[in-house]
Amino acid sequence: MSGFDLILFDCDGVLVDSEIIAAEVESKLLRDNGFEITAEEMCIRFAGMDWKSILMTIEKEAELPLSASLIDKSEALVDRALSIRVKMIEGVRTALSRLTEQRCICSNSSSKRLDMMLTKVGLKPYFEGHIYSAKDLGPDRTKPKPDIYLHGAKQFDADPARCLVIEDSVHGVHAARAAGMRVIGFTGGSHTYPTHADRLTDAGAETVISRMTELPQMVDALKSWSELA
Repeated sequence: MSGFDLILFDCDGVLVDSEIIAAEVESKLLRDNGFEITAEEMCIRFAGMDWKSILMTIEKEAELPLSASLIDKSEALVDRALSIRVKMIEGVRTALSRLTEQRCICSNSSSKRLDMMLTKVGLKPYFEGHIYSAKDLGPDRTKPKPDIYLHGAKQFDADPARCLVIEDSVHGVHAARAAGMRVIGFTGGSHTYPTHADRLTDAGAETVISRMTELPQMVDALKSWSELA
Protein backbone atom coordinates (compact mmCIF):
# COMPACT_ATOMS: atom_id res chain seq x y z
CA MET A 1 0.00 0.00 0.00
CA SER A 2 1.23 3.47 -0.86
CA GLY A 3 0.40 6.82 0.62
CA PHE A 4 -0.10 8.06 4.15
CA ASP A 5 -2.76 7.24 6.71
CA LEU A 6 -2.41 10.59 8.45
CA ILE A 7 -0.70 13.98 8.09
CA LEU A 8 0.23 15.59 11.40
CA PHE A 9 0.86 19.33 11.41
CA ASP A 10 2.82 21.31 13.91
CA CYS A 11 1.03 24.63 14.43
CA ASP A 12 3.42 27.44 15.37
CA GLY A 13 5.52 28.38 12.36
CA VAL A 14 3.71 25.89 10.11
CA LEU A 15 0.04 26.91 10.11
CA VAL A 16 0.28 30.26 11.89
CA ASP A 17 3.17 32.74 11.79
CA SER A 18 3.57 32.86 15.55
CA GLU A 19 7.14 31.80 16.33
CA ILE A 20 8.68 35.21 15.71
CA ILE A 21 6.04 36.91 17.88
CA ALA A 22 6.69 34.59 20.81
CA ALA A 23 10.46 34.92 20.32
CA GLU A 24 10.28 38.71 20.50
CA VAL A 25 8.32 38.62 23.75
CA GLU A 26 10.40 35.88 25.36
CA SER A 27 13.79 37.31 24.36
CA LYS A 28 12.86 40.66 25.93
CA LEU A 29 11.82 38.91 29.15
CA LEU A 30 15.13 37.06 29.25
CA ARG A 31 17.15 40.21 28.60
CA ASP A 32 15.23 42.02 31.34
CA ASN A 33 16.26 39.20 33.68
CA GLY A 34 19.95 39.20 32.83
CA PHE A 35 20.30 36.80 29.90
CA GLU A 36 21.29 38.48 26.63
CA ILE A 37 19.60 36.92 23.62
CA THR A 38 17.91 38.25 20.49
CA ALA A 39 14.62 37.13 18.99
CA GLU A 40 16.54 35.64 16.06
CA GLU A 41 18.74 33.63 18.42
CA MET A 42 15.62 32.43 20.23
CA CYS A 43 14.24 31.09 16.95
CA ILE A 44 17.45 29.32 16.01
CA ARG A 45 18.05 27.71 19.39
CA PHE A 46 14.63 27.18 20.90
CA ALA A 47 11.90 27.11 18.24
CA GLY A 48 9.71 24.11 18.93
CA MET A 49 10.46 23.98 22.67
CA ASP A 50 8.01 25.00 25.35
CA TRP A 51 8.85 28.02 27.54
CA LYS A 52 9.43 26.01 30.71
CA SER A 53 12.03 23.83 28.96
CA ILE A 54 13.71 26.93 27.54
CA LEU A 55 14.01 28.46 31.01
CA MET A 56 15.41 25.25 32.45
CA THR A 57 17.99 25.03 29.66
CA ILE A 58 19.11 28.63 30.17
CA GLU A 59 19.27 28.26 33.96
CA LYS A 60 21.56 25.26 33.59
CA GLU A 61 23.69 26.76 30.83
CA ALA A 62 24.19 30.23 32.32
CA GLU A 63 23.91 29.28 35.99
CA LEU A 64 21.38 32.07 36.18
CA PRO A 65 18.39 31.63 38.50
CA LEU A 66 15.23 32.66 36.67
CA SER A 67 12.05 33.38 38.56
CA ALA A 68 9.27 30.82 38.27
CA SER A 69 6.91 33.77 37.80
CA LEU A 70 8.40 34.21 34.31
CA ILE A 71 6.42 31.19 33.17
CA ASP A 72 3.03 32.74 33.86
CA LYS A 73 4.20 36.22 32.85
CA SER A 74 5.43 35.00 29.49
CA GLU A 75 2.25 33.05 28.79
CA ALA A 76 0.11 36.13 29.38
CA LEU A 77 2.32 38.46 27.32
CA VAL A 78 2.66 36.04 24.42
CA ASP A 79 -1.07 35.31 24.36
CA ARG A 80 -1.81 39.03 24.25
CA ALA A 81 0.65 39.65 21.42
CA LEU A 82 -0.61 36.68 19.42
CA SER A 83 -4.24 37.72 19.80
CA ILE A 84 -3.36 41.00 18.09
CA ARG A 85 -0.66 40.06 15.58
CA VAL A 86 -0.83 36.40 14.59
CA LYS A 87 -1.58 35.61 10.96
CA MET A 88 -2.00 32.50 8.88
CA ILE A 89 1.05 31.21 7.02
CA GLU A 90 0.55 32.13 3.39
CA GLY A 91 -0.80 29.29 1.25
CA VAL A 92 -2.04 27.11 4.11
CA ARG A 93 -5.70 27.23 3.14
CA THR A 94 -4.89 26.29 -0.46
CA ALA A 95 -2.68 23.39 0.66
CA LEU A 96 -5.28 22.03 3.07
CA SER A 97 -8.01 22.19 0.43
CA ARG A 98 -5.91 20.02 -1.90
CA LEU A 99 -4.83 17.35 0.58
CA THR A 100 -7.10 14.31 0.84
CA GLU A 101 -5.44 12.53 3.77
CA GLN A 102 -6.75 12.59 7.33
CA ARG A 103 -5.10 15.37 9.31
CA CYS A 104 -4.53 16.66 12.81
CA ILE A 105 -2.49 19.22 14.73
CA CYS A 106 0.13 18.19 17.29
CA SER A 107 1.61 21.15 19.14
CA ASN A 108 3.52 22.18 22.25
CA SER A 109 1.22 25.19 22.61
CA SER A 110 -1.61 25.03 25.11
CA SER A 111 -5.10 24.07 23.97
CA LYS A 112 -6.31 27.54 24.90
CA ARG A 113 -3.65 29.22 22.76
CA LEU A 114 -4.26 26.85 19.85
CA ASP A 115 -7.98 27.56 19.95
CA MET A 116 -7.37 31.32 20.02
CA MET A 117 -4.89 31.34 17.13
CA LEU A 118 -6.73 28.92 14.88
CA THR A 119 -10.04 30.71 15.45
CA LYS A 120 -8.46 34.09 14.73
CA VAL A 121 -6.97 33.03 11.39
CA GLY A 122 -9.95 30.86 10.38
CA LEU A 123 -8.23 27.47 10.30
CA LYS A 124 -10.04 25.73 13.14
CA PRO A 125 -12.72 24.13 10.89
CA TYR A 126 -10.02 22.29 8.94
CA PHE A 127 -8.96 20.42 12.09
CA GLU A 128 -12.05 20.50 14.31
CA GLY A 129 -11.92 17.72 16.90
CA HIS A 130 -8.34 16.81 16.07
CA ILE A 131 -6.25 19.55 17.68
CA TYR A 132 -3.87 18.12 20.27
CA SER A 133 -1.63 19.85 22.81
CA ALA A 134 1.33 18.09 24.39
CA LYS A 135 0.59 20.04 27.58
CA ASP A 136 -2.65 18.06 27.95
CA LEU A 137 -0.74 14.76 28.10
CA GLY A 138 0.86 15.54 31.45
CA PRO A 139 4.16 16.97 32.69
CA ASP A 140 7.32 16.63 30.60
CA ARG A 141 5.61 15.25 27.50
CA THR A 142 6.43 18.09 25.10
CA LYS A 143 8.63 17.99 21.99
CA PRO A 144 11.40 16.96 21.38
CA LYS A 145 9.82 13.94 23.06
CA PRO A 146 7.65 11.97 20.58
CA ASP A 147 4.61 11.68 22.85
CA ILE A 148 2.30 14.18 21.15
CA TYR A 149 2.89 12.69 17.70
CA LEU A 150 2.28 9.18 18.97
CA HIS A 151 -0.88 10.47 20.66
CA GLY A 152 -2.09 12.00 17.41
CA ALA A 153 -1.54 8.78 15.49
CA LYS A 154 -3.33 6.77 18.17
CA GLN A 155 -6.49 8.87 17.79
CA PHE A 156 -6.75 7.68 14.19
CA ASP A 157 -5.45 4.15 14.82
CA ALA A 158 -2.70 5.06 12.36
CA ASP A 159 0.61 3.25 12.00
CA PRO A 160 3.39 5.79 12.78
CA ALA A 161 5.36 4.43 9.81
CA ARG A 162 2.48 5.56 7.57
CA CYS A 163 2.28 9.03 9.10
CA LEU A 164 3.75 12.23 7.69
CA VAL A 165 4.66 15.22 9.87
CA ILE A 166 5.04 18.85 8.78
CA GLU A 167 7.53 20.62 11.04
CA ASP A 168 9.46 23.90 11.14
CA SER A 169 11.76 23.22 14.10
CA VAL A 170 14.70 20.94 14.78
CA HIS A 171 13.13 19.89 18.09
CA GLY A 172 9.89 19.04 16.32
CA VAL A 173 11.65 17.01 13.65
CA HIS A 174 13.46 15.07 16.38
CA ALA A 175 10.10 14.36 18.03
CA ALA A 176 8.54 13.12 14.80
CA ARG A 177 11.50 10.93 13.90
CA ALA A 178 11.56 9.47 17.42
CA ALA A 179 7.90 8.57 16.86
CA GLY A 180 8.89 6.63 13.74
CA MET A 181 7.27 9.08 11.32
CA ARG A 182 8.43 10.69 8.10
CA VAL A 183 8.91 14.45 8.05
CA ILE A 184 8.70 17.38 5.64
CA GLY A 185 10.51 20.44 6.94
CA PHE A 186 9.02 23.90 6.45
CA THR A 187 10.91 27.21 6.33
CA GLY A 188 8.19 29.64 5.25
CA GLY A 189 7.60 31.40 8.58
CA SER A 190 8.92 34.83 9.49
CA HIS A 191 11.31 33.23 11.97
CA THR A 192 13.33 31.42 9.29
CA TYR A 193 17.12 31.90 9.12
CA PRO A 194 19.90 31.13 6.58
CA THR A 195 20.76 27.61 7.81
CA HIS A 196 17.18 26.64 8.66
CA ALA A 197 16.66 24.13 5.85
CA ASP A 198 20.02 22.45 6.43
CA ARG A 199 19.35 22.05 10.13
CA LEU A 200 15.92 20.49 9.49
CA THR A 201 17.47 18.07 7.02
CA ASP A 202 20.25 17.18 9.44
CA ALA A 203 17.61 16.53 12.12
CA GLY A 204 15.86 14.00 9.90
CA ALA A 205 13.48 15.78 7.51
CA GLU A 206 13.39 13.98 4.15
CA THR A 207 12.88 17.21 2.27
CA VAL A 208 12.20 20.88 3.02
CA ILE A 209 9.75 23.33 1.44
CA SER A 210 9.60 27.09 1.84
CA ARG A 211 6.09 27.68 0.50
CA MET A 212 3.02 25.92 1.84
CA THR A 213 1.52 25.78 -1.66
CA GLU A 214 4.27 23.24 -2.46
CA LEU A 215 2.99 20.81 0.16
CA PRO A 216 0.39 18.80 -1.83
CA GLN A 217 2.88 18.17 -4.64
CA MET A 218 5.58 17.17 -2.16
CA VAL A 219 3.22 14.76 -0.39
CA ASP A 220 2.50 13.12 -3.74
CA ALA A 221 6.25 12.94 -4.45
CA LEU A 222 6.92 11.19 -1.14
CA LYS A 223 4.20 8.68 -1.94
CA SER A 224 5.94 7.91 -5.23
CA TRP A 225 9.31 7.51 -3.51
CA SER A 226 7.71 5.00 -1.16
CA GLU A 227 6.37 2.98 -4.07
CA LEU A 228 9.82 2.83 -5.66
CA ALA A 229 11.55 1.80 -2.43
